[in-house]
Amino acid sequence: MSLQTDGSNVGGDDVSTRSDVLGDAFYPLYTRLFDEDSEFVSDVETKLAQARMSDTVELYLSRALGIGVITGFALWLIGITLGYALFATGFIAIDHIIGIPVGSQTLLEIIDVLRIPALVVFTGFVFGTIGFGLGFGSLVAIPYSRVSARKREINMLLTDSVSFMYALSVGGLNQLEIIDAMAEADDTYGEVSKEFQSIVKETEYFGVDYRTAIRKQALETPSDELSQFLTDMLSIVNSGGDMQSFLEDKKEKHMRTAKQEQELTLETLELFGEMYMTLSLFPLLLIIIMVVMQMIPQADVSNAMLYMTVYALIPLIGIAFLVLVSTVKHDETGDGYLSMGSDDRRHHDVQDGGVLKLGFVEQFTGEHSVFDRVKNREGTYETMEVLRQPHIFFRDNPLYTLALTVPISLVIVALAMVNGSAPLSWNELVANPIWGTFIYVYVPLYVTAIPLSIFREWNVRHRNAVISQLSEDLRKLSSANDTGLTLLESLKAVSDTTSGRLPREFEMMHTKVNYGMSLKEALIEFNNKYHIPRLARTTRLITEAQEASNQISDVLRTAAQASENHDDIERERKSRTRMQVVIIVMTFMTVLAVIAILKTQFIDTMSGLESGGGGDVGSDSELAQADLSENVNVAMLSVLFFHAITLQGIISGFICGYIRDADILSGLKYVIVLATFALFGWTMVA
Repeated sequence: MSLQTDGSNVGGDDVSTRSDVLGDAFYPLYTRLFDEDSEFVSDVETKLAQARMSDTVELYLSRALGIGVITGFALWLIGITLGYALFATGFIAIDHIIGIPVGSQTLLEIIDVLRIPALVVFTGFVFGTIGFGLGFGSLVAIPYSRVSARKREINMLLTDSVSFMYALSVGGLNQLEIIDAMAEADDTYGEVSKEFQSIVKETEYFGVDYRTAIRKQALETPSDELSQFLTDMLSIVNSGGDMQSFLEDKKEKHMRTAKQEQELTLETLELFGEMYMTLSLFPLLLIIIMVVMQMIPQADVSNAMLYMTVYALIPLIGIAFLVLVSTVKHDETGDGYLSMGSDDRRHHDVQDGGVLKLGFVEQFTGEHSVFDRVKNREGTYETMEVLRQPHIFFRDNPLYTLALTVPISLVIVALAMVNGSAPLSWNELVANPIWGTFIYVYVPLYVTAIPLSIFREWNVRHRNAVISQLSEDLRKLSSANDTGLTLLESLKAVSDTTSGRLPREFEMMHTKVNYGMSLKEALIEFNNKYHIPRLARTTRLITEAQEASNQISDVLRTAAQASENHDDIERERKSRTRMQVVIIVMTFMTVLAVIAILKTQFIDTMSGLESGGGGDVGSDSELAQADLSENVNVAMLSVLFFHAITLQGIISGFICGYIRDADILSGLKYVIVLATFALFGWTMVA
């Protein structure tokens, strides 16, 4: 297997040590069960290498066998105990075990004696087999899962990575410098960069020439697209071809591929939207059928089925759909932060800052008392800044609103329960469904979700404002750089002639450099202020290029082209996903309208019917004279209907947000709106 590793073992060092003891103990079992040349062992070895896990295949499978045996033994004991409790105690009577007549009385007596022990042993065997399969299979599935995740991230970042390499080649870097730059850009290009790190490590630490290292990595990478790219790159290196032209062709190809994949993803989401519209109506149809059946005296429909439909089926369908969408929806990879690329601790990560992380000074505390005093003063200052402008703090850290809103919502609910204004039992909730549901569901929802949604949307809009004109401003920077201005002078020229958030940041960078900060530090500090993955890739490109030369107009044009390609994809995505959101919202409104009509025009009408007199309608006289509402608890149905549309609104809101922005929290605004529709709609109905 490959020697490359990023240290990502199955667990920590202590867990790995204990697992090694387990693997050593079950190694003899491994040698008996598996052949070294078997296809399964070879496949697992390949996956371990692609997942960048440092374990050998022998040790890993031995460890998996050990965990499987332990899990199987534990479930075998549970199965034996359960089988004995069910069969030996007579809890389940066993009259026939095979159902075939036996002629011999002696054989019949033997079967009669052995049938219960056989059932107990069989139950233990089934449970033990399931336990071994779960223990062994779950551990074996880990490298496959990691490989799948790495492959997905590599394919997502490959287009930007190739554009990055092309821009560096335009900036004058040679082949080896491009590979080194890619290997160092792991904070931006993630798993793609780690693949190039493997090439660099092979050449630096193992004395392998970089052609052989590229060939080896092309065979080991989990991404077929990256493998093809490395193979083509190797042919250019071996033939002495023009690397810049090769990278330009690859850049154009992968940009087209990215648009095609985006089109395929959007078409799949459209299919899922139509699927959800159908599936979300299934609980409604089921509720209608069960309500009608409850009105028939001869029908035996329990309320438990209604409870299961409302409180289990509706949420499960929503969760299953979210999982289904996540398999095709591409989340933005990376956190958007860049590092200084230096081991010097003075170059602290500018991600650290504010009252939560004091950053630079924390690296020196404990060495001298003066730094401890500085830290205390800094902490006091940052705390006062938060108290002076709490809205800015919550804008930058939206999730911290929950630290205030969750206790507030709990206090409100607790006070309502203590004062007796909130129902304390199911019967009281049935008697006052709207108020009870408002206290227990809507008050916590509004108190926690509204501030979180407001500050999150403010945070997203504040950060995205800097990239709204990114492509155009990069073009302007390129044009200014073409005239002979340095990159720093170009930043000042664009900021003087352009309005917007990004030009203001250009002016601030120019000012910082004039006061002694390096341009690279100013660029990285600017990027980490907004920490947008797309912006981070552009900033990384500019910082790498400006270190080689001040004349990087071609690099800036390449960055602008990549940004424009991203803009095109983003516009198409927003346009197409808007229709999916409309479909989901209209489906919810349909469910709300149908349940409201069912309540007002059917349930309330049928509950007012009285038993009819006379019986001259033949076989239908019994049904005609029966009170069709005698089996129906109208108040209970009203509560279930209200809760059904509330759950449907909350789940539909989260689905809308995830489809729209690949972020669950983005759905909070939809949740608030749809839940409010459900509340006011049912208030009018009830």
